[in-house]
Amino acid sequence: MTLSLTDYIGAFSQNKNLAAVAGIGRGIEREALRILPEGKLSEHGHYHQLGSALTHGQITTDYSETLLEFITPVSFSPEQTIAQLQDIQKYTFDNIEGELLWPMSMPCFVDDAEKIPLAQYGSSNIGTMKTVYRQGLKNRYGSMMQVISGIHFNFSFSQDFWQVQQDLHQSSGEKSLPINDFISERYFSILRNYKRFCWLIPYLYGSSPAICGSFLQGKEHKLPFKKSPFGALYLEHATSLRMSDLGYTSSEQSALKICYNNLADYVDGVQQAIKLKSNDFASLGVKVDGQYQQLNDNVLQIENELYAPIRPKRVAKAGEKPSDALGERGVEYIEVRALDVNPFSDTGISLEQVHFLDIFITYCAFIDNKEFDCTRQKFHEDNMNAVVLRGRDPELLLSDANCSGEVTLKSVPEWGNELFEQMKQVAQLLDKSYQTSKYSEAIVREQAKINDSSLTPSAQLLSIIQEQSLSQFALDKAIEYQREAKVRDYQSYDQAFFDASVPDSHKAQADIEAGDELNFDDFLSDYFA
Repeated sequence: MTLSLTDYIGAFSQNKNLAAVAGIGRGIEREALRILPEGKLSEHGHYHQLGSALTHGQITTDYSETLLEFITPVSFSPEQTIAQLQDIQKYTFDNIEGELLWPMSMPCFVDDAEKIPLAQYGSSNIGTMKTVYRQGLKNRYGSMMQVISGIHFNFSFSQDFWQVQQDLHQSSGEKSLPINDFISERYFSILRNYKRFCWLIPYLYGSSPAICGSFLQGKEHKLPFKKSPFGALYLEHATSLRMSDLGYTSSEQSALKICYNNLADYVDGVQQAIKLKSNDFASLGVKVDGQYQQLNDNVLQIENELYAPIRPKRVAKAGEKPSDALGERGVEYIEVRALDVNPFSDTGISLEQVHFLDIFITYCAFIDNKEFDCTRQKFHEDNMNAVVLRGRDPELLLSDANCSGEVTLKSVPEWGNELFEQMKQVAQLLDKSYQTSKYSEAIVREQAKINDSSLTPSAQLLSIIQEQSLSQFALDKAIEYQREAKVRDYQSYDQAFFDASVPDSHKAQADIEAGDELNFDDFLSDYFA
């Protein structure tokens, strides 16, 4: 028997099960470029006083020395997650010598992408591997694409939540599975629902409808850009150019058919991709004149190179491949990757967004679905591509391919309102579980955007850049957020925490370097064996 949304709501609304709903774990990874007060990219390397980029738990780098990444640990309170991110940023502002953090996804003021410095992680084998991987990204896709910033939202349900779900499924006549297998199966159900409905995320939160002209240096495109009075290039109805082919793209990856029907097929697809040779990337060479140009010439150097709006995740052990960790121990959490940096929030993601994401992902956990084939997956991808480029176009129609294989054309307001009417029930459950009204308030606020696209951040940004330059708007926000952070008190961490974690991280890096026994060639051979 297929369980309905009402069945799930009914089971979890029982007083004995409310605590299971309130056990959501969350973490945020926020990327941000360091810039000078005049707006140009910083040329300073990663600051020593921020700790080791290889080993510090909260502050690291992404692609470049100038692209910081802030990481919050798992927290069970939305408020604490945001407070932790604010604290990390406060410490950072106090230790980057007056530099600012660019508050948008798309970079600006980049004179020469070739001069963007690759992130450095020291002389250890694992540190060298991380830098060579980035060298490969540069050679494959160019640096400009790699300094696009985003928000990753990590999400997990509690063990008690899954136990209630499993009991419900067994009472409906389903066969019993070991709990870890059941959890992985249900997370993949969430992934499929997310892919079906994820066009909603860039519509509600896409904040990159415009770019600086410098972003297009050396890049071919066929997009019908308009130019604002101050020189920004934009698409009239776009929501997230970051998520379009202009942003994260790979023609090599587009041919991959990664399956989201179950854990085994997903892991197999990813592992095949990191072994599949690429003729295009082979032409770059791997080790040329004694210098590594990439880790290998496969379609994916490592699994992190797979671009996806959502990923199943499991914390890997030292030296363990992520797919091996997933395959052996199952899904531990999911990573939502379709979020632009929110320029209207000092942390790049607001508390209100977190509340809605709680609703949306829980809704995806309460909608049963069947496995889908490549045709259905293509519909979902086409919907996403359509919304990022023209999501606010009143004439846009999306293809809703349901579990029965039927395809219905729907406008954004039509489909969006259908989803929100159902998500209201989930919001009420979360309000009851957390003893708050924030979730129902989130539904009202976000549904208003469905019915009035001018309320979306992408529309607000396009309105702003008719009155001032995109770069000046972003620079003003960067200065505002720096000032706010410097006068704000620590809320979750304290100065002593960072004062201790920084030298600890440098020592940890030194220990790793001292412990290496293999040369880098042999280390790579062992890793990819």
